[in-house]
Amino acid sequence: MMIHPNATKAAAVGLAAALLLTACGRDSAAPAGDASAAPIASGPATGTITLWAQGSEGEALPALLKEFEAENPGVKVNVTAIPWDAALSKYQTAIAGGTTPDVAQMGTTWMGDFSESFDATPSEIDASTFFPGSVKSTEVQGTSYGVPWYVDTRVVYYRSDLAEKAGITEAPETWDDFKAMAKGLQEKAGAKYGIQLPTGVAGSYMDTLPFQWSNGAKLMNDDGTKWTLDTPEAADALKFYSGFFSEGIASKAASTGTTAEAAFVDGSAPMMISGPWHVGLLNKAGGEGFADKYKVALMPKAKTSTSFVGGSNMVVFKKSKNRDASWKLLQWLSKPEVQLKWYKATGDLPSQESAWNDPSLSGDSKLSVFGQQLKTTNNPPSVQTWTQVAAAADTEIEQIVKAGKDPEEALKSLQQTAESIGTGK
Repeated sequence: MMIHPNATKAAAVGLAAALLLTACGRDSAAPAGDASAAPIASGPATGTITLWAQGSEGEALPALLKEFEAENPGVKVNVTAIPWDAALSKYQTAIAGGTTPDVAQMGTTWMGDFSESFDATPSEIDASTFFPGSVKSTEVQGTSYGVPWYVDTRVVYYRSDLAEKAGITEAPETWDDFKAMAKGLQEKAGAKYGIQLPTGVAGSYMDTLPFQWSNGAKLMNDDGTKWTLDTPEAADALKFYSGFFSEGIASKAASTGTTAEAAFVDGSAPMMISGPWHVGLLNKAGGEGFADKYKVALMPKAKTSTSFVGGSNMVVFKKSKNRDASWKLLQWLSKPEVQLKWYKATGDLPSQESAWNDPSLSGDSKLSVFGQQLKTTNNPPSVQTWTQVAAAADTEIEQIVKAGKDPEEALKSLQQTAESIGTGK
């Protein structure tokens, strides 16, 4: 199992995307390329392509793109690496000033903010080859923009060695299994807390969404015009979630970063939900042999087993001075073999389903679970007000967890707040 060279960056990016920026794909099925978009011209790519990418991706891309330039001798790709914490303002400034690059890396939760500046995905892009959830992250109001570049999702991490001490030898499949494992770890395997769950800190509401989605909840109606946050399905999911705290199975104190990893490694809180970056972080924190002491599992099932999908997309701006070459670059970056090279260089997981047939992914007992989970994912609505609504929701989660507020009342309050904020349309 390789350690992601930028695992801490990945964790920070996932949090930043959830907190600072808005909007992912919609709950409805995503389209393929837009038939009304101009076609991509035939022939090799030529001219100069300007590309902006964030953090380590921006630093690693030039080496990969030498192959694209070799295959297209008439093209040159100029990459600018942008720090993640400066990216939002830089894109805003570029769009306002009409100085956007040809191509840019966009976090999946950024799409709703900037989509009016993106070129619609041409029909030559075959969306059916990507994980469905990753394609949805490119969609805004029924139109797809760009391509999924790399993906991540959330799964259950648990100390299998301690679970065996509790008499549990199978991964949790249902909500009942999930809770039983957490209780068993606490009551029979010596854990102080059976599981680590967010308590109302920034981004906590996002972490409850897999439970809500798995129970059939939708955050908006199908056409994205009305918030539907206070449904019975959502309330039942939050009652299940809050039960871990009211029953003392999870701590009400916030646990983040190295504290969470330490609690998992020392067995004081040996179960959590996280993304692929934590494999490398935990292996490093636990030392030699620790990888054999824990496993990962799909999100527990209520009606479905649905998780959150994140990662980054690649988009072409409408003001691109070299549109055709830019889309050819995105087609090249979407090739399964190219995405595998990128994964092996950076640890970023492929968005192309067929790439997961490679033994480096399918043959890994932990990563293969992420591949399975990516087949059933969802993401928040692509509306400009999502950040405001999510921030209000974080406050309600904190009230539920720490003050014992009834989930139904909390969701009614959230629904009222969301309706007052609106959808930005």
